[in-house]
Amino acid sequence: MIVTILFSVCASVYDVKEGFVPNNLVYFLTLFGLISNLILSLISHNIKFILASIISMVITYLITYLLWKLKMWGGGDVKLFTAIATVIPFGLNIDFLNIFPQLSLYPFAFSVVMNSILVSFPFLVIFIVHLIITNDFFKKNPFFLVSLLNIENLRQVIHASLNRTIPIRDLKEGNIVNNFYFNNEYIIELINDVDGNLEVYENNGGGDKYYFKSFSAGGITKKDLTLIKVLSAQGFIGDSISVKVSYPFAPAIFAGLLIAVFYGDIIFLFTKNFALVI
Repeated sequence: MIVTILFSVCASVYDVKEGFVPNNLVYFLTLFGLISNLILSLISHNIKFILASIISMVITYLITYLLWKLKMWGGGDVKLFTAIATVIPFGLNIDFLNIFPQLSLYPFAFSVVMNSILVSFPFLVIFIVHLIITNDFFKKNPFFLVSLLNIENLRQVIHASLNRTIPIRDLKEGNIVNNFYFNNEYIIELINDVDGNLEVYENNGGGDKYYFKSFSAGGITKKDLTLIKVLSAQGFIGDSISVKVSYPFAPAIFAGLLIAVFYGDIIFLFTKNFALVI
């Protein structure tokens, strides 16, 4: 439990500062989970520990991978959830701390996932407000604040805050690329050959024939990054590109983990409190 919390803190710091969760961090936590549960099985002469660890790891990965495909979070978050599930496959009941969390019928990692999603909303609101306040849009339009109640103006502010154009030389792995329009069909072949996290679409709105973009919240891969920089260097595309400002989800995972450890499943707690009120 302590090791998992410490690793989650490190993942949160990296996600906030660098915009991604390092693979080595979550791989080491996953390995620690498998080894520690194997040791527990050997000491207790009970296979349930390592078996539960493996089952929890596989199921959590499959479910969170599906949610990644639905663009709910990045690939690093999937790996972090999976690592937590590997270390702590069972629900916790920490008697020596006088803590009795509400245990669910599903694996502990599912409680972390649900808690993380529920507590992510305050983080998301703070994140968006921070982006809006620090955006250059207000510096260029100092009187724009008085018209924020206008829906169209608010939409412009949110769009300007959540998207930015950067030099391709500053592009990083994990960046979520917005629509990039082009006509050269050779680019389509190169993107398909890379088989990364870029997808090509036909543009039915006029102008350029095609556009490519990141097709999931995982952002571009190393191969995608190399390809885009090569295309820019060879003059096939320009020297700048639009990307989405990614929301660091690891702090929400850390908060969801703490809640799951010390208070249990938020949904169960809400259900219990609601039943008491009725």
